[in-house]
Amino acid sequence: MEEPSLEALMQSSLILVVAVAIILSNLFIIATYLNFRGPSEVINYYLLSLASADLLCGLLVVPLSVYPALVRRWVYGDIVCRLVGYLEVTLWAVSVYTFMWISVDRYLAIRKPLRYETVQTKTRCQCWMVFTWISVAMMCCPPLLGFNKPIFDREAFICMLDWGNMAAYTITLSILVLGPSVITIVYTYFYIFSMMRRLKSGVLIHDKEYATALSENLSNPSHIMSFVLVMAFWVSWAPYAGLRIYAVVNGPPQVMLLSCDLLN
Repeated sequence: MEEPSLEALMQSSLILVVAVAIILSNLFIIATYLNFRGPSEVINYYLLSLASADLLCGLLVVPLSVYPALVRRWVYGDIVCRLVGYLEVTLWAVSVYTFMWISVDRYLAIRKPLRYETVQTKTRCQCWMVFTWISVAMMCCPPLLGFNKPIFDREAFICMLDWGNMAAYTITLSILVLGPSVITIVYTYFYIFSMMRRLKSGVLIHDKEYATALSENLSNPSHIMSFVLVMAFWVSWAPYAGLRIYAVVNGPPQVMLLSCDLLN
């Protein structure tokens, strides 16, 4: 085996550092939430789900790119390649749905400020997250059953599913995951910021109890924080989504076609 180049060593080291950072940061977040003894908000359960998805990515996906970055080929076999591709899609879909539930939670805090605590109970939110994880795991399982041959990306040094080979499934999964999530996020945050603007403009609300509860909920910084998290997530994925759409319209880059030979 040839000695790895300096560039390969640097790339491999960087991937390792990123993996360790992802693992440690999300372990810290999870430990903080689990050991918090004060009054906790329901939104914390959704943030815990996000941290869990990121932690699994840091444990099971990112480290598998360290050695391939050195040798410039996939060395773990086809089964592991399929599993990695499945985990990538599953954890990404869980994150998308979780951001949707966060937006719904913030919307209910503004839409029903007097009944929020009875509508958004901890048990109900936990059930929604369990349902989300189970349903996403089932929706994304076709690659594990051999219906999609993964491709080793020589630029990212990781296996990725070739969605072009399963156009019908790709479109269906995109609609099921992105459709309700994007529509819900846009509508809920449009409503939240509209209510903020109305209160700042001095619109009178005759129900004083409702107005007081609404003002208290709107003053909660979690609305802005959750919006920043949602926007950061979508902005970070926008370049990749653009590349995938380009590949679907104009065909995959030649380097991705040649990389299939590296799955030996």
